[in-house]
Amino acid sequence: MKSLADLIKLREEAQKKVDVRETNKDYRVVVGMATCGIAAGARPVLNKLVEEVSANDYSCTVTQTGCIGLCVYEPIVEVFDKDGGKTTYVHVNPEKAKEILESHIKEGKILEKYTIDAVK
Repeated sequence: MKSLADLIKLREEAQKKVDVRETNKDYRVVVGMATCGIAAGARPVLNKLVEEVSANDYSCTVTQTGCIGLCVYEPIVEVFDKDGGKTTYVHVNPEKAKEILESHIKEGKILEKYTIDAVK
């Protein structure tokens, strides 16, 4: 950081990341970040979700939670809609996370092939 403009840019980028977690949007995207989720690769998934939501105009917030209770299916991403509906995506990787945002959040189309019902 060498100037006030650099500091302002840094502040704006940080504010975008905070807004991704705290604003009231159409969807809430939750990543299981307990030790089982982290060990299975949830951190890169969370990072990808935050990065994509910050870079695009998706109407969602991204948060993390502890254990979801389905360790064998980690990394898990749950998508809650504004009406209280929930979709649970399992075995998510960063590429699937991006696809979930593009299909479910942007277009309103659930990706059944990645949901918990598809792997049971």
